[in-house]
Amino acid sequence: MSAKSIQITYQLKTILLAVTLGLLLNGCRTVRPALPVKGLLNRTDNLALGNPSGASANDPENYLITRPQYMLSYSRSRGIANWVSWRLSTSWKGDSKRTNDFRPDPLIPKGWYAVRTSDYTNTGFDRGHLCPSDDRDATPEDNAATFFLTNIVPQAPRHNREVWKSLEDYERQLMNNGNDVYIMAGTSGTGGTGQNGSATSLAGGKLTVPATLWKILIVVPTGTDDTFQLTPSTRVIAVNIPNTQSAADKPWQAYLTSIDALEILTGYDFLSNIDVDTQRHIEMRVDGGIN
Repeated sequence: MSAKSIQITYQLKTILLAVTLGLLLNGCRTVRPALPVKGLLNRTDNLALGNPSGASANDPENYLITRPQYMLSYSRSRGIANWVSWRLSTSWKGDSKRTNDFRPDPLIPKGWYAVRTSDYTNTGFDRGHLCPSDDRDATPEDNAATFFLTNIVPQAPRHNREVWKSLEDYERQLMNNGNDVYIMAGTSGTGGTGQNGSATSLAGGKLTVPATLWKILIVVPTGTDDTFQLTPSTRVIAVNIPNTQSAADKPWQAYLTSIDALEILTGYDFLSNIDVDTQRHIEMRVDGGIN
């Protein structure tokens, strides 16, 4: 065999060996699971859309309290929640009676002031729910959980009983029309006007009277899947209502705003569990689909 033939044979063997090794290595590769899809959300999670303030067990002004019925961020110095987050669906609805069992929250850390129901007595402010009693009446235990005073804020009576209640009723109407509604409600600022006039705090300064109450509703068609996603066309309702008696002179629709505006007001990052492009589309929008 000539030197040239030997060289060609050697080159062919080298190529064949490289191809064979490549096929073997490819066959031995471990198949990795697909990465989680950004924005694929847990349908049953009360905090499915994200923790807007980064609440944790290490921050007394942004203290995370977790219950099966809802999740909330609590402020030790203000004595009220920063926000409460929950999912409204037919699985949470039943015929349990309202317990009216307002009481201090046992999950408040030892040494902190735990708000008592007597702190509201004769103040001219209602004990107003953030997560409503009527959203959690599948069992007596679920309903009783809404009466922990960490879920309650000083609310102008007409605000609580009229304009805020009307919005709560509308949320349940959305649910009855075939939707899950992911809700976040919270407080902002200091100083409201109740039945006895204006006030900035109750209980000797231990309990702040908020200036406004805000709420965000994300409307998602009911489904059987464990997960769901938001799209740029997902309906979003955001309101910010002054904590005054006169706020009830107008319907809740008069207080519509955008999530972007609420982010500026609160400093929070809402909908952080969904992709940035979808956030951009729905957070800038003021709802116009009221019916």
